[in-house]
Amino acid sequence: MAETVTLFGTTSGSTSPGPLLASLDPLLREWLPRQRWFAGKGRPVTGFTPVAATELLPPDGRLGLYHLLLRVHQPSTPDAPTHPGDCYQLLIGVREALPPRLAPALIGHVDEGPLAGRTVYEALYDPRPAEVLLEALRTRARVGGLRFEGDAGQAIRAGLVARLLTAEQSNSSVVYGDTFILKLLRRVVPGVNPDLEIPLALAREGCPRVPPPTAWIRQELDPEPYVLGVLQPFVRGAGDGWELALRELAKGEDFAAEARALGRATAEVHTALARALPTVTLGQAALRLLVDGMTERLAAAVQAVPLLRPYEEGLRSAYEALAELAAEGSTWTAQRIHGDLHLGQCLRSPTGSWSLIDFEGEPARPLAERRMPQAPVRDVAGMLRSFDYAAHSVSPPAPDWAHACRSAYCAGYAEAAGRDPRTDPVMLRACETDKAVYEVVYEARHRPEWLHVPLSAVRRLATSDPTLARETRP
Repeated sequence: MAETVTLFGTTSGSTSPGPLLASLDPLLREWLPRQRWFAGKGRPVTGFTPVAATELLPPDGRLGLYHLLLRVHQPSTPDAPTHPGDCYQLLIGVREALPPRLAPALIGHVDEGPLAGRTVYEALYDPRPAEVLLEALRTRARVGGLRFEGDAGQAIRAGLVARLLTAEQSNSSVVYGDTFILKLLRRVVPGVNPDLEIPLALAREGCPRVPPPTAWIRQELDPEPYVLGVLQPFVRGAGDGWELALRELAKGEDFAAEARALGRATAEVHTALARALPTVTLGQAALRLLVDGMTERLAAAVQAVPLLRPYEEGLRSAYEALAELAAEGSTWTAQRIHGDLHLGQCLRSPTGSWSLIDFEGEPARPLAERRMPQAPVRDVAGMLRSFDYAAHSVSPPAPDWAHACRSAYCAGYAEAAGRDPRTDPVMLRACETDKAVYEVVYEARHRPEWLHVPLSAVRRLATSDPTLARETRP
């Protein structure tokens, strides 16, 4: 049982960040680039600008806790010559010394400033600070500019023990007593975050495929607040779709039935989103912009990864086929979607029901772009690529397994949506090509040992006949 702590001392609230940040600066420059969720790997950290600093527990006892929003400055790149720097959310714990169980959380020992002589660490590894956050959410606290808000119809029980999930992810998640899970966003931007917006909209629609938000954290700042975290019910005993797929592959078992059920779940979410949030019609002008964006990303990818050059013309044909249909007067309905759908964003409960999670979209894309209505087939393309990744994670690869899953997923989608994604082959091929091109760049930069996976898809997509792709397939 974790020790109880008094939530927020009398001096709690917004604090002067200057001296605090000066003392942490050299430690954070070393520690931040090592974190899985830090996006600026490969470039040194040159400085910080404080966005907000809040004292949640004053460091005058055995434990202190600071909440920081820091803009991190790094050298410019050709892609972003005037980038202002990403803003990150940090929870810094303060102790005189770390117990051995917290050794993985160490940031460093402070030599000067208000925390001189203390040890600072990643506070989420420590149940006590993590439980401070839950207590703030339970009581709907306001501390400095931090706002802990929630659904008045959902109660949060006090005293739930916290544990940090240590699986690799682009954010951080804490589970409380197998009852709730708090997702804390690491790279944050001002404005309406889809990771809260979309689950709230689906909850209003009564869609059971997405856990409804129980509470959330915001930082009040001008001109727009930041969404920092979302608390949702924890699906006890649920299995991650990626891990489940790999397990079945390792056993040589078929996954088609699960893929079909997952297709139905995806379609149900899309249908609910189309009811809950506005839809738009993509005409020739909008589709021209879409195609231009895909073409520009392909050109940039070819420059970054020369291995793509032999396939550039064939890949571009996927986009040109879409532009031709648009010029002929074809239109598509666009709506809010998941935006970054893959097996790892899906949970299967012990009863066999599938849920979709993590509606943040691709974090590297601007928030306004992530909130734009898009063709639902974009999510379908992401899941098809995920089946391909799973099939290539075993040796030898299992392309027949991936093909069976892809077909079953689309069939399940059709059962719930009334339309099969494969009857829209031009848009599907364009979206899958765009995704595969993105994957090539990502793997070349971060996981070169996986580069062969998207390259195999690139070869297939580049040699597809765009005239055949127009044919309606069952």
